[in-house]
Amino acid sequence: MRQSDDKNKIKQVELRIKIAHIFILGFFMIAVIYLFLLQIVDIRHYKSRAVNQRYSKNFIMRGQILDRNGLRLATDQTSYNLYAHREYFDHTPEEIAQMLAPELKVSKQSIINSINKGSTVILLKKDVDRQTADKIKKLGLREISLDKKNERVYPQDELAAHVIGYYNPDADTAAGVELTAKDKLEDVENNVKVQRTPRGDIIYETTTDPVLASTPQVGKTVTLTIDSAIQHVCERELLNMVNSKNATRGAVIVMNPKNGEILGYAVYPRYNPNNYKKVPAIKLKNWTLSDVYPPGSTFKTLTVAAGLESGKITPYSKVLDTGKMQLGNWTIQNYDYNKHPYPGMINLVYLLEHSSNVGSANIALMMQPSEYYNILSNFGIGKKTGIDLPGESSGLLPKPFKWDKSRQATMGYGYGASVTSIQMVSAVSALANKGVRVTPHVIKYSPEEEEQKVQKIQVLKPETAQAVTNLLAQSISNSRGVINLDKYTVAGKTGTSKKPKENSKGYSNSLYASVVGYFPVKDPQILVYVVVDVPSTFGIWGNTVAGPVFKEVANQCARILNIPPDKNVVN
Repeated sequence: MRQSDDKNKIKQVELRIKIAHIFILGFFMIAVIYLFLLQIVDIRHYKSRAVNQRYSKNFIMRGQILDRNGLRLATDQTSYNLYAHREYFDHTPEEIAQMLAPELKVSKQSIINSINKGSTVILLKKDVDRQTADKIKKLGLREISLDKKNERVYPQDELAAHVIGYYNPDADTAAGVELTAKDKLEDVENNVKVQRTPRGDIIYETTTDPVLASTPQVGKTVTLTIDSAIQHVCERELLNMVNSKNATRGAVIVMNPKNGEILGYAVYPRYNPNNYKKVPAIKLKNWTLSDVYPPGSTFKTLTVAAGLESGKITPYSKVLDTGKMQLGNWTIQNYDYNKHPYPGMINLVYLLEHSSNVGSANIALMMQPSEYYNILSNFGIGKKTGIDLPGESSGLLPKPFKWDKSRQATMGYGYGASVTSIQMVSAVSALANKGVRVTPHVIKYSPEEEEQKVQKIQVLKPETAQAVTNLLAQSISNSRGVINLDKYTVAGKTGTSKKPKENSKGYSNSLYASVVGYFPVKDPQILVYVVVDVPSTFGIWGNTVAGPVFKEVANQCARILNIPPDKNVVN
């Protein structure tokens, strides 16, 4: 019985061993089949995946940025970093230095020192130009490689820096048009993919086009509306005024009010985009788009326009100017109160010529808050203009239900709302363009692009815009101010406003001096806006600070654009 049990146990063990052998053999066969399919049949497509890893898009150069006349403002420049790879050395350091030194225009010893100090991969020289790189390639040194890189350069240095912006290909960061036009600047017709070795050399296959594979692809060119001659004048005159008044900031914007094209856009502080990495952030910022301030008396142009559009006044109306008025705890007083304490009933030309705060406040109070608000909103106050530059803010226009009488009155002469510089340009341009506000822009668009990107908004009735233009022109013609040009009839307004305190309520002693105007009055082709942020209060007015800049810029623009005079000039 025991012998029979032992035999059964042996049979069970033998059966288990056979089953184990079958499982092991089966697993081995499956592994062999899988490896065959993997390596020979390539069921996981490792071969194509490996090939795809070697593929890379061809080198892309950004398109150029040009001014409206074809002057280069930004372009790509190819350079190379030169490396030595110790594992591929076919020559001694002395032999390598002997061949490279004449091409790199450095001493042989400096190359030898770099090689001896380096590890496996040795950087011998940065920023080698293309001509030198081509000469080094012809030497056929296996141990030498050239790493191609793209560098963005700005041939005009500081000119229009805040419009063009900058581009860093390493970090893929940008500003200005370099950012807003990124897609177009990097848009290429046919970006060819090629296989490359780990060192970056092209692997030529039978299907590889050698010309396309080795030729850098270039993005599309972007043309600006900026006229470099006008831009230069704007920057020169602004810099002169900033230096003479020890100003903190300033801007000059020149625009064609009919189509919204910006011809000049000078911003101070300025910077050189070729060295933007060394520039403080405060200088890189285009504050004319992002920072808001009370516009002061230039805003009276919009108040008068709103009064006319709402029907509360006519071009021949007279309003009461008591020289000073009290609304709650707020006192409104004319700047020349001591000289003209009680002007009485004044017409609109007098109001604009003498910049009456009380008269403007009374016009604002004639309208319902919602009525006045809606017209200002149509002018674009409290809204982004849609300019094709990054960083624009909306400004501040409080909702009408928040207004009390003092807020509404102060709004009338430019203190209830806060604007950006480009907002004032956009708003006043509607007065020069038969009541139509056109989106300001710095990029020259095709007709198809313009239809999508440039809006035209009817802000006022054409007759209202013409009436305001006539009133502004007459007020300038009556004055002895510097913006009364010799050869051109100007519709314009100066302004001076206190700068709000940064960390508390109220206003500081620093002032914004500004002026906005357009000409020739019968057919406005140029609008100029000047604003200067000045720390001193002595002798600082829109007419004395911003006015001289306006005069020189306006005259030079007329000369550059060959605008015929509309005044009878006696030689």
